[in-house]
Amino acid sequence: MKIRPIEISLYIVLALFALLMLTFVSKVNKIADGKFQDGFLVYNSIIKYPTTSTFFEDSSISKDQKMDLEKIVSNIETVVEDKKSKIPDFSKIDSTQIERISYPESSSEFIQKLLSQLQSPECRIIHYGDSQLEGDRISAYLRNRLQGLYGGSGPGFIPIKQVYNQISAVVTPSNNWQRYAAFDPSKPHFKTKNYGAYLSVSRFTELYDPIVDSLAIQELEPTIATIDISPSTKLYSKLKNYTSIGVHYGNATLPVNIKVYSSGVLIKEELLESDGKYHCYKINLPSTPANLRLEFEGKISPDFYGLTLDGSKGIHLDNVAMRGNSGTTFASLNSESFGSMYQKLNPKVIIFQYGGNTVPYLKDSLQIKNYSNYLKNHINWVRRKSPDASIIFVGPSDMTTTINGELKSYALLHYLDEVLKQQCVSNNVAYWSMFKAMGGENSMSFWVDKKLAANDYTHFTPQGTQIISELFFTALYMDLKSSK
Repeated sequence: MKIRPIEISLYIVLALFALLMLTFVSKVNKIADGKFQDGFLVYNSIIKYPTTSTFFEDSSISKDQKMDLEKIVSNIETVVEDKKSKIPDFSKIDSTQIERISYPESSSEFIQKLLSQLQSPECRIIHYGDSQLEGDRISAYLRNRLQGLYGGSGPGFIPIKQVYNQISAVVTPSNNWQRYAAFDPSKPHFKTKNYGAYLSVSRFTELYDPIVDSLAIQELEPTIATIDISPSTKLYSKLKNYTSIGVHYGNATLPVNIKVYSSGVLIKEELLESDGKYHCYKINLPSTPANLRLEFEGKISPDFYGLTLDGSKGIHLDNVAMRGNSGTTFASLNSESFGSMYQKLNPKVIIFQYGGNTVPYLKDSLQIKNYSNYLKNHINWVRRKSPDASIIFVGPSDMTTTINGELKSYALLHYLDEVLKQQCVSNNVAYWSMFKAMGGENSMSFWVDKKLAANDYTHFTPQGTQIISELFFTALYMDLKSSK
């Protein structure tokens, strides 16, 4: 039987049409590690097949978008090279490339109040965030810029027992210190939920219940623990200058002696308050010690919420990194002790930086709205402890996942960014979109290619950290400058 060309052509067309129809049936399936694969789920296996939207999609970054990303990065790179500069050099950058901060309706009042707080004799800023902040990343750059403008020195908060490298100061605890954090699922949480304003605690003895374990406590021998503190040898010179040292503690139920040594010389010795309440043990010095040793001796360790290393005035900026957290831990803390610590710290500006850890688990718009509302409740819980503080929220960066073997932004990330912005500005919170600042959808791949972000397509490299930090600071500075 002779097959005519028209029949062959018709067969090919019908076959292609049938294959196209299958794209309407194919679905997006979530697989391991937050990745996605188009296809048909057969038992526990996926037969790969594109969906209609994937089939017609042009997944590559357009030439225009790539040029825009190049402009964002090169626009700011010349500024970050000058670490000593107090203000951005607007003769070298195109300010139209800067993603601006979104404010509540009364934006001029918000900015004027913020400026007044930054210019006050002392202004403590607490920067809460997820692993993007670990090691004082982003905070260190912002602190250096603000201290250059409004005065101040020192790195602010430093945890005693650390789980990541710290660039802002050299703090070396003895081996008997243990860390407990409200956001750390690897250890049992305190029943008291008392973790202080920095959400973590360091102790040099085991946890004891003074009532239940009273007999065992009587037989305990005193324990000695030490902390050595030295100025940082990295990055910014202002980090190396601190003369006001605060030792923040609470839950001290038995006497604990503290000795303070400066370069090996005993300069102070006292007993810590043992009434169980929050206290700050202050050490004021005429100059920064080359080495400061704190020695503690007692049967039961208090809960130490951390150290603050500050100058005598100006900007004090605390970096509080909470790995794996989405900003929804605050309202579960002990309100009384958190509030007592806030009264002492008196933060005038609070920065929240969250959202990235929840991105891989968001399935639809309803979950995004629920997360946004939940986050608002936690922000307001903190606000009630410091009602006059100005609050700024930094949204998540671009993040990529593997979709059909290609790296793309999470599908709902753009919508999350918009919902968070709307939620913040309607709640008297300023919002800065890191997602848009770095270039928007699929920009993370560009940052990785430029070695400005790590190969996990989530965290910035040191150079990338400086650039994203300068983008935020420049946006802030432009608003502060215009309000004068």
